[in-house]
Formats: sequence, C-alpha cells, structure tokens
Amino acid sequence: MATALAGESTAVLDRDDLVAMYYYMTLTRSLEDRVRNLYLQGKLVGAVYRSLGQEGTAVASAYALEDGDYIAPLIRDLGASIVRGVPIDRIFGQWLGRVSGPSSGRDGNLHFGYVERGVLTPISMLGATIPLCCGVALAAKRRGDYRVVLAYIGDGGTNTGDFHEGVNFAATLKLPLVVLVENNGFAYSTPTEKQFVVKNLAIRAKAYGIPGEVVDGNDVVAVNAVTRKAVRRARAGQGPTLIEAKTFRMRGHAEHDDAFYVPKHLLEEWAARDPIALLDARLTQSGSWRDGERERIIERVKRELDTAVGAAEQAAAPDPETQQQGVYASPME
Repeated sequence: MATALAGESTAVLDRDDLVAMYYYMTLTRSLEDRVRNLYLQGKLVGAVYRSLGQEGTAVASAYALEDGDYIAPLIRDLGASIVRGVPIDRIFGQWLGRVSGPSSGRDGNLHFGYVERGVLTPISMLGATIPLCCGVALAAKRRGDYRVVLAYIGDGGTNTGDFHEGVNFAATLKLPLVVLVENNGFAYSTPTEKQFVVKNLAIRAKAYGIPGEVVDGNDVVAVNAVTRKAVRRARAGQGPTLIEAKTFRMRGHAEHDDAFYVPKHLLEEWAARDPIALLDARLTQSGSWRDGERERIIERVKRELDTAVGAAEQAAAPDPETQQQGVYASPME
C-alpha cells in the first residue's frame, strides 16, 4: 500500500484504504439498520444483535489481514466478515432463514461460518472460541504456511477458563494467533468495573509472556496499525499478541434489550466518538475526499442492500426433510 495521509503516524494506509474502510463501516451499519427493520416487521426469527458504535474495531482489524488468513468473529463483528468477503446477500439469507444463507436456514443471525473466506463459525460460549482458534493456528504452523488467525472476544469472555487456557497454550507454542478483546463497556448488563479490577485487560498478557496492546477501538487507523503489527509478529513465528480495543456498545445487548442500565452520559460521550464520523472528519480535514465521493458511497451501499435484500427474500425456505443434512456426520461405511 502507498503512503499515509499527511500527519499520520503510519505509512501503511493510503487514502484509498481509508475510503474503503469508510465504505465497509457504512455498509455494516446500513445493513444492520435493514436487519432491524426486518426484525420490527416480524420477518426474522430470533434476536438481533448490533455493532452500532463499534464497527471500526471489526473493520479496521480485519482489513489488516491477508488472503488465506482466518477470523473468528463474534455477533458484533459483521464488519469483519464483510471485509473478508462474505457476500451480503448470503448474510440476509442467513437472517431470513433461507437456503441461500451460509447455514441453509439451520441457524440464525450471525451464527455461521464461511470457510472459503476463512471465517470460522462463532461459538455461543464465547471463551471456547480461543481454543478453537488455537487448533486452526496450530494446523497452520505445522503446515508451515503461518496463516494468521484473528480471534475476537468480548470483555466478559476474557473471564472464562477457556480464554485463559487457550491464550496460554498459544503463547507456549508460539502460535500465529492474534486475540482482539473488544472492551465495549458491558458484558450484557454488567459494567466492566464489576467484572475485573485491572484498568486495562491487555495487562493480562504479561501472565502469558506475550505482548499486550491497548488501542482506541473507534480510531480505525490506530486499530489497523496495532493489528498489522501483531499480524506481522504472528506470521514471523513469534507467537500471539493480546490487543484490547476500547469501544462502546451503543445499543442494548440485543434489540429486545432497551439498555436501561447504561448511564445516559456514557452514551452521549461515545456518540461523540462515532467511528464513522471520526473517519469522515479525518478524510475531510486532510482534503482527501474527492468531489461527490462520500455521496456515491452512500448511494452504492443503498443499491447493494436493495439488491441483496431482494435476492434473499426471493430465496426458498429450507425443506424440512433436509433438516438433519449438514448437522450430523454421515455414518461410516
């Protein structure tokens, strides 16, 4: 990639990269707006989880990877899956429970994998994601290709035994793993100050003998830079890095949760640090926007979403006779 914008601390991202991340974040937020509308219309089955306010963390970190790498996203990491190339019509097919979804109508919301693009299926018991990623990273190391695995975990998920065992295992074997903790203020309704005493979760990296980094999760340039650093280290065989991205969940745990437990002043403070608005301001202040470019992106997103929703709504519902296909292993002959 070319030179950075004037005044930037990194020479990794050029203007086109930042515009691309603006597009991905705008697409993510607008897609989730459409999903919420479908939910309110009664067209979806199950809960809707949004990444409103923390799209920058998922998009900027996934943008640091190369083809062939893996991600293990959580329910608020839709942006990472889009960056890695999961088609949005298939995402709507998943939400609508159609055969066009990655799980062919067998699961809902973002509980899907897309292995052809290196996207691993989320595990509802979030801490268990880390040992899974260790297995993928170990396989990559043994093959000698050092494909990097980027594992996402929430602040609450770091308090599970699976998390600690997994990170320690990765550190001991120097696996090509990057663990990104999305500290968004609440584990469902439990604020961070009632989960742990340490100020920064990244300090826990010292216990495993690996680097720990703290980054502003709403600053896409900073997130991308620290993730690239960790990815380079992992690919060079130097082992994992623990990154803590400070961000905020601007909605309740899901659309059925009105977030009454979140102090109003916190929502106001973080609304002023919206990652899309911050990137827009960066591009504006540097004179990097081309005439009408922002508006063309917004129109492009609308057009793509209209097409994707239409395709998903036209897709067939799954045949009940096939409900066990792809769920259980075929009997050995």
